[in-house]
Amino acid sequence: MKQETIVMIVGAGPAGIATSACLNLLSIPNIVLEREDCYASLWQKKAYDRLKLHLAKNFSQLPHMPFPLSAPTFVPKNMFVQYLKNYVYHFNVDPLYQRSVESAWYDKSAQKWVVTAQNNVSGLVEEYVSEFLVVATGENSEGFIPNVYGLDTFKGLVIHSSEYENGKTFGDKDTLVVGAGNSGMEIAYDLCNWGAQTSVVVRSPIHVLNKELVQLGMYFLKYIRCTIVDKMVLVLSKLLYGDLGRFGIQRPLKGPFLLKKETGRSPVIDVGTISKIKTGDIKVMTSIKDIQGDIIKFTNGQERQFDAIVFATGFKSTVRKWLKEDGGLFNEKGMPKHKSPNHWKGENGLYCVGFASAGLFGISNDAKNIANDIFRIVDGK
Repeated sequence: MKQETIVMIVGAGPAGIATSACLNLLSIPNIVLEREDCYASLWQKKAYDRLKLHLAKNFSQLPHMPFPLSAPTFVPKNMFVQYLKNYVYHFNVDPLYQRSVESAWYDKSAQKWVVTAQNNVSGLVEEYVSEFLVVATGENSEGFIPNVYGLDTFKGLVIHSSEYENGKTFGDKDTLVVGAGNSGMEIAYDLCNWGAQTSVVVRSPIHVLNKELVQLGMYFLKYIRCTIVDKMVLVLSKLLYGDLGRFGIQRPLKGPFLLKKETGRSPVIDVGTISKIKTGDIKVMTSIKDIQGDIIKFTNGQERQFDAIVFATGFKSTVRKWLKEDGGLFNEKGMPKHKSPNHWKGENGLYCVGFASAGLFGISNDAKNIANDIFRIVDGK
């Protein structure tokens, strides 16, 4: 089976469907390939129950479709999934599901991209040919669990945060959450509320803000320099939370929005976790040194017994497993070589969307930029 089109899009998460929607509005033919059996599988199948969008809805909408006025400022998971359903229907986005891309390479003689994919239903290998290739698998393609010495000796439950739904099945188990990003802190809070004896590993300095402070900061960033916004937000954060160093949480030297811009690291948006830490209901631990059975040793010399570990240690890109030519776009880790805003376009018609470490807001900008750039090239031929 061989199909030809103008644009191939690999991945039907929010990045892929947003790009397809923008192309459809410009009447540019495109095909979306998705390895799972649904669009936005990370949201539909691998997001924990209490998850809400961490940014206000006006910073989280996809191109050309705002959230309904009735939607809350911070949209819950189920409402966002419904929004995506409406989006796919409205813009006639029709991915081909259960297609695992095996390779993509640029045919210089034909000046086209050749993509091969395994059809997981029929078992056949399919071939697609296009003028442009959009990598929309994003930064969150595969859950990452770090190598921890002795982890293979741990007899309790070990899961990645993408497998976590809620704390109901954990009961009163001694549970360690590894990772103090937004997912880790919110999962720790959820576990505690379900009655689990919860601890969280905070390995490096983090900024802690609430949703209102993030919303305020993002508003002022439109008009005021980042360094000034950071100073203002940090003053308010200190007034709100006090000195978190007493509880094992240090602040980075750079401000939250500058740090996000330079490294992609987001501030932790507190959902109630900090109050649980202050009361001692959630314990803060240092980095893991090693594991011996159900005993976990930490770098500060502490040793504790645990029944379960939840690794909220992020994801990794899988682009380099199947993209045979990086087109000057990707590094060896499958991430863009260039920083935002120059990260989305490579050579020979290769693009990427959802790799800017800027969430749904970044996805929206990438999708519009890519569709407009392709339209300009096609229209000029």
